[in-house]
Amino acid sequence: MTRTDKHKPKLNWKKGFFLILALNIAGFLLLISLIFWPAEDVELPSETEKVKQESSEFVVRTSKENLNSLINAYIEHLTENTRHKYRIELEEDVHLIGELPVFSTTVPLSMRFEPEVVENGDIILRQESISLGLLELPNRRIMQYLDRYLPMPDWVIVDPNEEEIYIAITDMDIRSNFELAVESLDLKENNLAFRISVPYETFGIESWKMFP
Repeated sequence: MTRTDKHKPKLNWKKGFFLILALNIAGFLLLISLIFWPAEDVELPSETEKVKQESSEFVVRTSKENLNSLINAYIEHLTENTRHKYRIELEEDVHLIGELPVFSTTVPLSMRFEPEVVENGDIILRQESISLGLLELPNRRIMQYLDRYLPMPDWVIVDPNEEEIYIAITDMDIRSNFELAVESLDLKENNLAFRISVPYETFGIESWKMFP
């Protein structure tokens, strides 16, 4: 065996030892760097970006009979101190029956409307037929009389030009602070439904405490 062959295993062993030592040191330094490396800033959503639920919504279904009683009770209260009376009858359409002053007397009024629910939950009553006693007057003229003489709340708008009545249900001032909208108003199928939004503040509840 030559001198070179005799010392060759010792040189390979030394190289392997230093290689393993270098790898261990590099791994230790990498671990230390990962632990102490400054973390990236994470932007948290602000309070204004959080979605807060301010109310709960319910759908209430009723019948023509119940709604008819409620409407006429409201009309009776509205016209309590006036000489002009009218009422509503919910059939397969909306029938308004009342009297309008003409000269020194009153003349019976009969109007029929087809209700249409607007996307925002209001109602449009589109005029189908109209009569004012035996008088032959243009429909627009009768609608003008209706707007002028029959007491109506601010959220009911009579439009003689379009021969329709806009009922802004969503603008009703309800004492309980509830918000009301029409879900469906199918008189022929007796399918009447309303959406009622109940604000949490009505009950003294703060929404941010309920939904952090």
